[in-house]
Amino acid sequence: MSLRTKVSLAGAALILPLAFAGCGTTDPGAAAPAPSEATSGDCADVRTETGPVSLTDSFGRTVELDKPAERVAVLEWQQVEDALTLCVNPVAVADTEGYTTWNNAEELPEGVTDVGTRGEPNLDALYATDPDLVIIEAYTPDDEIIAKLEAYDVPVLATKGADAADPIQNMLTTFDLIAQATGRTERAAAVTEEFEQHLADAKAKIAEAAPEHTDFVYFDGWVDGGNVTLRPFGQGSLIGELGEELGLTNAWTGEVDPAYGLGQSDIEGMTAVGDSTLLYTGTKEGDTDWTAELTKNDVWANLPAVTEDRSHAFPEHIWTFGGPRSSEKVVNAYVDIFTK
Repeated sequence: MSLRTKVSLAGAALILPLAFAGCGTTDPGAAAPAPSEATSGDCADVRTETGPVSLTDSFGRTVELDKPAERVAVLEWQQVEDALTLCVNPVAVADTEGYTTWNNAEELPEGVTDVGTRGEPNLDALYATDPDLVIIEAYTPDDEIIAKLEAYDVPVLATKGADAADPIQNMLTTFDLIAQATGRTERAAAVTEEFEQHLADAKAKIAEAAPEHTDFVYFDGWVDGGNVTLRPFGQGSLIGELGEELGLTNAWTGEVDPAYGLGQSDIEGMTAVGDSTLLYTGTKEGDTDWTAELTKNDVWANLPAVTEDRSHAFPEHIWTFGGPRSSEKVVNAYVDIFTK
């Protein structure tokens, strides 16, 4: 599943039921890999709690484990990133190639079993890895994914995919839930403190730079039928709220969905944001470079931000729906752009 299909584009229709077909490229008979502890960064000194675990997930479900989970299977990329940040290497991940394309906040180690796409994981392959916990992303308490996985005798931790009411807090809550389930709450507290300090320091840097233009719009896009479709990240988007926490102003005021804060536009729609700085994803997927199509458009060429050299691609591989480490990379990109 690509960035384009992460979510659909409008209103309540954004959240679509997930289909669970027995598809995927992984041999369900493959030997289950041994669990291992992530070794990058400062993981060597991480303290792991022991003893039984009882927690309430994002949808009020009680998750009980005899001990903190060690063999975790993870079906969404923020949660993969979070597990790695917590120094836990998943035994199974949905769409490992997609993760490495879109998210380099935490490196996925070799040997992790790929269990197919995020929308249609291969459940036989997943359970062949013998997980003691499956971590998923859902949107409602009766989400089909929860019921499907609860049919198996393995605990399921359901985390909320997004919450436009407070996307930063939702991101941190998801991170904390995974920490509780894996016995890494001390590690989670330290990472959260680092993130909050990183945000405060970045805000101070931008304030000191006093940029002339502080309005911005961040968007991604693709080519559809020869036309460029844009997806602005409006109020309630994680990347938009991170920008506003830094003292910037998200200028996209068009309609957005209630979960991810995402809108829809064409190139002409960017005229509505005036002289706002234009920001967009630098990651490319497939053979079509949608940003190259922008340069062929006269409307784009005459936007104030373009004529004044204030349109910027973010660095590649920043996952805009990620956890604390991805969010720090987002913050770094804002600082690099607005302190020049």
